[in-house]
Amino acid sequence: MPEFVCRVGTPEGRMVTRVVEAANEEVVRAELERQGARLFSARLARAGGVTLRPGGLVPRSGGMRSRGRVKIHEFLVFNQELVALLKAGLPVVSGLDILLERQKNPHFKRILVDVKEQLVAGTALSDAFLSHGDAFPRLYATSLKAGERSGEVEKVLRRFLGYQKILGQVKRKVTGALVYPAVLISLSIGLIVILMTYVIPRFTEFFSGFGGDMPALTVAVVGTATFMRTYILELLLGTVSAGFLFDRWRRTDRGIRAVHGFLLSVPVIGVVLHEFSLSQFARALATLVGAGTPLVTALEISTGSIGNRKVSDAVAEVVPKVRQGAELWRSLEETGQFTSLAVEMIKVGEATGALEDMLTNVSDFYDEAIEARLQTIINLIEPVILVVMGGVIATILLSVYLPMFTILSNIKG
Repeated sequence: MPEFVCRVGTPEGRMVTRVVEAANEEVVRAELERQGARLFSARLARAGGVTLRPGGLVPRSGGMRSRGRVKIHEFLVFNQELVALLKAGLPVVSGLDILLERQKNPHFKRILVDVKEQLVAGTALSDAFLSHGDAFPRLYATSLKAGERSGEVEKVLRRFLGYQKILGQVKRKVTGALVYPAVLISLSIGLIVILMTYVIPRFTEFFSGFGGDMPALTVAVVGTATFMRTYILELLLGTVSAGFLFDRWRRTDRGIRAVHGFLLSVPVIGVVLHEFSLSQFARALATLVGAGTPLVTALEISTGSIGNRKVSDAVAEVVPKVRQGAELWRSLEETGQFTSLAVEMIKVGEATGALEDMLTNVSDFYDEAIEARLQTIINLIEPVILVVMGGVIATILLSVYLPMFTILSNIKG
């Protein structure tokens, strides 16, 4: 069915732009008047918008091709400023003109120029951004489309910004909790390498001057140190090559699934990653449902927002079931991914018409669980790393001191 880009006067006296599906302009006018709104102008949206396919929303054609994703910080700042301009009553095209003058990123600026040109030619804002699908989150364009249909673009943008803000906070907490252990492990490994390649060989030369047999522990450590020094280039080359091959493999579909499955199996950390994936899904779905996106479309896009492929594949099984008329809560329960409490909350939301609020509560529930588990990780992993790395370093140092005790005993004897 054709889509019309309409300038509409709302019952509250505001002038807004809406995208309406109808057979012709007369049907559009009749529908808007039924809602108490007044149609001032209507034009057919330019071909080249979006097509709904089993995989979700896909650009048809039109617009320049984007090269790489826009940095999330720059994108959020742009949207915050756009919301402020829309709230002040400026048309979208005028707002883009102002933001183009302020934009310093040449890549982002080229995209915005193309978006503006598409708008002037009659394309809806959501379709213009969707034509650069590799540069922006797909959730963004879909939210915009829902906002255009309801005439609440500003409200939808605020909801999207809120979603990104909370998601960013959770990501920073997860990353921050893992930074200190990673630094501690790196420093410990660096110290071990120095001891094995520099300190141990010096003591070996010293001990060899006294003759006699060295303790078994010392022999083992010295043998390892000698091997590392002898084959240092081969070890480095092998490590780099293995890292390169692993990086290539983990980018394949099979590699992604294997790595993501392994990460989920890691004690404690795996649970955090699983809950974070479900939180992403629930919050994205709440954002889209709140914007008025049809549930099946919202599910397709929300599933794509899940960072872990194994969880995403499991949740994706919900889409065809809901499309065939199954209840959302029951379909989610059958995946085995969600807790019984989360399923019950979604069930209540679906039954009472408060699905958006309940999905937000589910996401908040998972976020709180993540924060608690992160604190557990911090409390457990630091002493474990210290004990393990301390034990390794102590073993190396002990292998140095044992021969010294033997030498002193021989001298006294």
